[in-house]
Amino acid sequence: MIWVYAFISLVIVQRLVEVGLANQNAKWIRSKGGYEVGQTHYKYLVLLHGFFFVSLITEVTIKGVAFDLWSAIPFVWFLFAQILRLWALSSLGRFWNTRIMILPDANVIASGPYRYIKHPNYAVVIIEIAMLPLFFKAYVTAFLFSLLNAIVLYIRIHTEEEALQAATNYEAVFEGKARFTPKLDE
Repeated sequence: MIWVYAFISLVIVQRLVEVGLANQNAKWIRSKGGYEVGQTHYKYLVLLHGFFFVSLITEVTIKGVAFDLWSAIPFVWFLFAQILRLWALSSLGRFWNTRIMILPDANVIASGPYRYIKHPNYAVVIIEIAMLPLFFKAYVTAFLFSLLNAIVLYIRIHTEEEALQAATNYEAVFEGKARFTPKLDE
């Protein structure tokens, strides 16, 4: 079981490093005249992710972990999500953030995975919140937090897209692109 806790701890450390990077990026965006939107729901996003890890660790501790051949499927999806996360993060550079940061009149990034979909980082979060618990057979956590995440993302994406459309070239750049899955004809 110790390696299970170590693995989950590594994911938590990754999230904390990302929050640090996001804070640096937010400071840079603000220094260029940018601002944050959606502050009222950001705390719910943070709580969701915090309780996600508490729930995952609790469920794994209570139920134990039994891996089988099928465990490889969610694990591969989780690894795919990490690759997509790094691609999205490196593509956005200093514009990547866990908060909704707007830099008025900036040209939105349309390279990397953003060439294909509007929200690759949210796709990553959707995959992770489902697949990490499924890897450990923590079915309650996978179901409950996928549902809660869908609610939070529904609000967050609407807020983000509205703000980007009002202050940047977002609408023109992403016209016709899907939010989470690439169109097959591209």
